[in-house]
Amino acid sequence: MLSGIKQKAVVGKDGKIELSATELPEGTVVEVIVLVEQSDEEDETTYLLKSDTNKKHLLKALENVQKGNFIYVDLDEYEKSCL
Repeated sequence: MLSGIKQKAVVGKDGKIELSATELPEGTVVEVIVLVEQSDEEDETTYLLKSDTNKKHLLKALENVQKGNFIYVDLDEYEKSCL
């Protein structure tokens, strides 16, 4: 029979990963698979910046925000006005 234990861990010094599985008796043979989480934010940004057109548009939008050139919309107030 195959069962599983899922844990999150942080890679430490020299790539060391420590897991604690007190429910497993000493000497139990296990197979370990390491799945690396990737940041969705980084992936989306990288994807959007691949296109020169998108890159120019995003950088212009960032410039506008930094200059205070944007329109603020209170979504709660907007929703009330639509009812």
